Amino acid sequence: MPRTYWRQSKRSDRSMPSVASAIRAALLTSDPRAKCFAARAAARDWRKGALAWQFDAAMPDQPAWPPAPELLPPGQMPKRRKGGSESGRIALWHALAHIEFVAIDLALDMAGRFGAGMGREFVSDFLSVAADEAMHFALLARKLESLGSHYGALPAHAGLWEAAHHTRHDVAARLAVVPMVLEARGLDVTPATLERVRAGGDEGGAKILARILDDEIRHVGVGTKHFLRCAEMSRQPPESLWQSLVKQHFHGSIKPPFNDSARLAAGLSREFYTAIAS
Repeated sequence: MPRTYWRQSKRSDRSMPSVASAIRAALLTSDPRAKCFAARAAARDWRKGALAWQFDAAMPDQPAWPPAPELLPPGQMPKRRKGGSESGRIALWHALAHIEFVAIDLALDMAGRFGAGMGREFVSDFLSVAADEAMHFALLARKLESLGSHYGALPAHAGLWEAAHHTRHDVAARLAVVPMVLEARGLDVTPATLERVRAGGDEGGAKILARILDDEIRHVGVGTKHFLRCAEMSRQPPESLWQSLVKQHFHGSIKPPFNDSARLAAGLSREFYTAIAS
C-alpha cells in the first residue's frame, strides 16, 4: 500500500480539513496570485495526506475572479493584430494567460465536483493538473510583466467557463468536452504559436510554450484515461459515447488541422474525432 494512501487512511479525518473544503476555498479565491498559491497548496496537502477524504463542501456554480480583465462575449473581443508589434505580442500573452487562469478553476472544479464518485486517483490527477495550470499562469503573468503589461490589462474571453457550467451534472460529458475537446485543441494550435514566437527571436517565450505543450499532453491524457473508465462503467464504446456527448454538449466545431501525434500521445486516437470533424 502506498505510504500516502496509508496516511490518508489512518489519520483521523476529524483532525484535518476536507479535500472538498480546500478545493472550494481555492475556487472562491479571486486574486490571481492567491488562487495560484491556493491551488498548489491544495494539491500539495492532498499529496502529503493532510486533507481528509470528505466531500462536505459544495462547489460554486462559478469561481471567484478578479474585477479585471473585463470579460467579453467571443463576438465582441477585439481583433488581435497580426505581426510582431509590441501590442500584438502583449495581446497574445494576455490571451494565453487568461486561458491558463481559467484552466486552474476547470481542474479544481473537476476534482471537487466529481471526486466523491470517481475516487482518489481522479482527485489526485486533477489536483495535479490544477497545480500545473497555476504554474503555467505564473509563467505567463511574469512574461506579461516583462513586456510592461499585466494580467487584467486587456479584455478577455468570457466563454471559457461555459463548458464547465453546462456539464456540471455529468462527469463523462465534462471529461469529453473540457480535456478532450478544449484542451486537445491547445495541442493543435500551440506548436504553430511556438514557432512564430521562436521565429520572432523570443526564445524565452518559446520555452514557456514548449513546457505548457508537454504538460497539456499529459492533461489531455488524464482526461482521456478517466473518460475511458466512464465508458467502461457504462458499457458503451468510448468513441461513440464521446461523439454523442460532444454533439450534445459542445456548441463549437471540431475542426482540423489536428496534431495527431500529440493527441495520440495523450490517448486520443483519430477514431474519436475524425468522424465528427467539420
